[in-house]
Amino acid sequence: MYAVVSKEKIQLPPGTVMRIPGTWQDYCDLRDSRGDGSIPRIKFCNGEISLMSPLPRHGREANILADIVKVLLDSQNRNYEAFTLTRFQKCGYSGKQA
Repeated sequence: MYAVVSKEKIQLPPGTVMRIPGTWQDYCDLRDSRGDGSIPRIKFCNGEISLMSPLPRHGREANILADIVKVLLDSQNRNYEAFTLTRFQKCGYSGKQA
């Protein structure tokens, strides 16, 4: 499978990481072209757009870590609430400021 990145389609083989120069508007266009999909993961920082298509093991590893944390919290009788990921944005700003 070849990598394809356009405003109409983003297709990356599993395990691919791409970094391309771009503007905030380029980032928003690419992000919106995914629709409700979460793959590839897209980030914007300091004029660079990062695209990452995770391997299946990434999801398994994250799930195992979450299970370990839950077991530890349960063993200590600590209350916790699990939440899904949420993205907040301020137009023109990345999540990490220099």
